[in-house]
Amino acid sequence: MKDDRHYEIIICSDSVGETAEAVVKATIRQFDAHQVKTKRIGHIKHEDEIRAIMESAAKRGGFVAYTLVQPELREMMREEAIRLGVRAVDIMGPMMQAFIDTFNDSPKRKPGLQHEMDDDYFKRVEAIEFAVKCDDGRDTSALLKADIVLIGVSRTSKTPLSIFLAHKGFKVTNLPLVPEVKPPKELFMLPGSSIVGLTMDPEKLLKIRTERLKAVGLPFGAKYATMERIVEEQDYARQLMNQLGCPIINVTYKAIEETAGIIMGYL
Repeated sequence: MKDDRHYEIIICSDSVGETAEAVVKATIRQFDAHQVKTKRIGHIKHEDEIRAIMESAAKRGGFVAYTLVQPELREMMREEAIRLGVRAVDIMGPMMQAFIDTFNDSPKRKPGLQHEMDDDYFKRVEAIEFAVKCDDGRDTSALLKADIVLIGVSRTSKTPLSIFLAHKGFKVTNLPLVPEVKPPKELFMLPGSSIVGLTMDPEKLLKIRTERLKAVGLPFGAKYATMERIVEEQDYARQLMNQLGCPIINVTYKAIEETAGIIMGYL
């Protein structure tokens, strides 16, 4: 986008709009679109609200992305889009129609089902509490209760990956590997399929650890952030991972979501 004008994408929903916003933001990241702003409007219940939203989009020269499960609101959105010449993207509609056509079923047409406090919700809460409690090897007895055990040297994304997987409902614990510290006996009692080793290119790890030293105010050149120490730790970690027979993932150029997807594919 080469001009200096500002654009707006209006995200609207008869629930909170989280699903539509995630899709919109993922799309924006594919473009050099610094001028594009998003505005989220949730809990839409009346056709008058749709009309006002579409008129605002028409004035600002943007478009609308929406998740509406109420058929009358979706129809009003389509009518207003045609009337005002505003593009409106139905995030859920085509998926719902595909479900209806393929499985001969009818939707509940109830907004906000994603956020209901059902069994899955409480499972995720329990998993998040588990991950926080067991982070960084604090409770080694929890290794035997975990769905996934992440192992790796310091700064290989074990903690953020644990929390991300916990939000998916998995009980995750992580264990830092240090040559001078003997791994807990519980680690060797687990099947290799429940353990995942994380590794990173030494150059990238050195950069991350150097920045970490600055953040915590430690002197530059501490052994923790030297290439010699990193290679020593990585060699030790790989030997242990091979001994455990667990899969190993190099996370150097992977986003947390990508690594999590790989891990969930193992389960």
